[in-house]
Amino acid sequence: MADLFKTERLSIRKFVPEDYEDLSEILTDSEVTYFEPYETFTKEACVSEAINFSKSEEFFAVVLDGKVIGKIYFSDRKLGTYEIGYTFNGSYQGKGYAFESVKGMMNYAFTILGVRRIIAQINTRNTKSIRLVERLEMRREAVHKEIFPRKDDENIYEDFYVYALLKSEFIK
Repeated sequence: MADLFKTERLSIRKFVPEDYEDLSEILTDSEVTYFEPYETFTKEACVSEAINFSKSEEFFAVVLDGKVIGKIYFSDRKLGTYEIGYTFNGSYQGKGYAFESVKGMMNYAFTILGVRRIIAQINTRNTKSIRLVERLEMRREAVHKEIFPRKDDENIYEDFYVYALLKSEFIK
């Protein structure tokens, strides 16, 4: 599978169905998927999810030395705006891989795809993700109150921040 782009340590490419084992290390981890808008997967469900991702234009594999260690979600929201999201294998968190790959995706989007604006919607309790987008110099634009029920208590609704970055801010 051809790479979409490479960073210093990583390659970013489309998913292939054979990625299901590496993907299952990410999606079956309830700590990793806690803030995701979907439930934690079973290992069996990851087989079909890898197939779904391989057919999608919105999901990209983050690969380190031949192993998928993360996924990037990149979705067209129209008028030159795209939403970005990311999920990484717990064993590879805290090593700069998310920063490196997401910054690479932003660079690719702004310089190759001609994207005008990138947004990220983040649970206000997801401090790791908030730190990441702030390191990427994204700007907090909004707070959306009580959007989705909390996974461990459906009577509590979660708030979300919206962060954004313009092409003109990225390419200074």
